[in-house]
Amino acid sequence: MTERAGRVSVVVPTRNVVRTLAACLDSVLAQDHPDVELIVVDNDSDDGSFEVARARAQVAVRGGPERSAQRNAGTELASGEWVMWVDSDMVLPPATVRLALATALDAGADAVSVPELSIGPGFWSDCRRLERTCYLDDPALYYPRLLRRSVLVGLGGFDATMSGPEDVDLRRRLDLSGARLAHSPAVHILHDEGRLTLAGILRKRVYYGASLPAFAAVHPGALRAQGAGTAAAFVRHRRRLLAHPVLAAGIVVMRVAEAAAYGVGYALGRRRLRATTGAPA
Repeated sequence: MTERAGRVSVVVPTRNVVRTLAACLDSVLAQDHPDVELIVVDNDSDDGSFEVARARAQVAVRGGPERSAQRNAGTELASGEWVMWVDSDMVLPPATVRLALATALDAGADAVSVPELSIGPGFWSDCRRLERTCYLDDPALYYPRLLRRSVLVGLGGFDATMSGPEDVDLRRRLDLSGARLAHSPAVHILHDEGRLTLAGILRKRVYYGASLPAFAAVHPGALRAQGAGTAAAFVRHRRRLLAHPVLAAGIVVMRVAEAAAYGVGYALGRRRLRATTGAPA
């Protein structure tokens, strides 16, 4: 499609997310930027999510099999000069698109990161919320949320073999290309993760871990650097963590368990890679 200057195409991948989807899409439609295109790519939902999307989005299509492929499909359909991707459990304050785009234009940047704040009830949700606040001041942990469409297409879009580390992969490819990433700290996206449970967290980490062999093959040493950056963030914000000792202890338990779950997923991913390609992993 022909790109329109000033238009921002917001791409939302979905799959059985009816609990959060209406709030997410309504927040996109309520943006105070004058030209926002809403595109939803649904992966065969059977809980009414696709019907919610069709009632709200300018473009609602079916596609899969995973969110990286869904984002790529949405980018192909986008008519905006800029593409923003939003998960279906996120809520955007009304100025999010406008401020992110202003950051890009003021900085002469091709991509912009926007910080997230977790919301949701329960102990593990409180742990996650505190954990995320430790990452807000580290540029190495910023990942693109808004990107010039031509740059994204030129990079080949998201790596469809990855589900979990695809944002980190895109950031690293963006850096290697020489494109500039700016950060927009004036507004925070609200990430409605619901009532987190440790079992649910670990299931997701096993799933994400299955993509790590593909990620490590493309970016040698990146996993170690990522872990070191996370640890440094905790050390840097140790006073904040110590001010909430129970939650800090929960974060330690959660991160150790997540590391083990990633390891399980990594092993499964290596086995899958060998089975499908016959190559050593």
